[in-house]
Amino acid sequence: MSDEPTLPTSRVRARGFESLAVHSGQIADPTTGAVIPPVHFSTTYVQDGIGGLRHGFEYGRSGNPTRTALERQLAAIEGGTHAYSFASGLAAEDALLRAALEPGDEVLLGNDVYGGTYRLISRVLGPWGVKVRVIDMHDLDVVKASLDERPAKIVWVETPSNPLLKITDIAGLARLGHEAGSIVVVDNTFASPALQQPIGLGADVVVHSATKYLGGHSDVVGGALVIEDDELADKVKFLQFAVGGVSGPLDAWLTTRGIKTLALRMQRHSENASAVASFLSGHERVAKVYYPGLTDHPGHDVAARQMSAFGGIVSLALADGQTARRFVESTRMFQLAESLGGVESLVNYPDEMTHKSVRGTELAVPEEVVRLSVGIESVDDLVADLDQALAIL
Repeated sequence: MSDEPTLPTSRVRARGFESLAVHSGQIADPTTGAVIPPVHFSTTYVQDGIGGLRHGFEYGRSGNPTRTALERQLAAIEGGTHAYSFASGLAAEDALLRAALEPGDEVLLGNDVYGGTYRLISRVLGPWGVKVRVIDMHDLDVVKASLDERPAKIVWVETPSNPLLKITDIAGLARLGHEAGSIVVVDNTFASPALQQPIGLGADVVVHSATKYLGGHSDVVGGALVIEDDELADKVKFLQFAVGGVSGPLDAWLTTRGIKTLALRMQRHSENASAVASFLSGHERVAKVYYPGLTDHPGHDVAARQMSAFGGIVSLALADGQTARRFVESTRMFQLAESLGGVESLVNYPDEMTHKSVRGTELAVPEEVVRLSVGIESVDDLVADLDQALAIL
């Protein structure tokens, strides 16, 4: 959109991911020279005559310098053209779906995605005429057969998926989706752009719950979209303004601060998760371990090809649901809580917590499955905590 708010361009010419994460959108304060740009809390902006907007800023819902800086940073680290920041991941998803869909359109959805995504499409947009079809998205033969049978306006996948960590070949999925005339959307929350960049693999849109790894410290709720197509981006931008689900300035600033250390954190998350997965895979009380870094994971080869590391989420299956419940209530350093992606380790029981809303559907999570968000603590302490919890089962 020609009237989008803008900011001066940084003199730093960065190419590497770590440099982009630190410098994109970050302009030293022109008045004081402060290296960290100020947080702009103002809701309105003085005009130089009627319609004379300074850098396009008019009103806090239509644009805020702190949010614009974050959006520039998001586009840079995902290798995209346009980025938009929202008050939550679901607010971002809602804007995208309403921008792309009309009544009667259908979304082809992976059968192992965040329960809130399915709830949004089926229960909020469903009554307005939007349809959803759920398939095993990591099997491209299944995807092709489904699209050949009936095209879908959007093909939506998480990879790695939540919580069973299925891996989908993004480049292959994008090819099939585009052949069918679909918009290919990848939820990149679990990997983050530090480990995986779907747009470079052919995806049209990347979705993030910025609450997770982008923010990284369990202190901010947010969502983001990174979009390649100009027309779709214009529609999303309009809805961001017209509906108003924008991120506040402090939330945007906290997310920007988190992104600056994303590469370092994801390296440590991945290292710790790999060690945790190796420990669990050899434990007699663990029935199964879900982690793409394990060589026996069915998606290991694809993950190794499209990711630079395997991420910080490990899921495991225990003997049954009651055993899983006892386990999640017995850990100490792994705190029992919703969400993931913070520096601290969390344990989650999906059947009763994050995925309770999809019980009885194709997205239901087996009751014996536990999800670990492996933090950046000392890995020996994390393994010891899991060991003591398993020992008392």
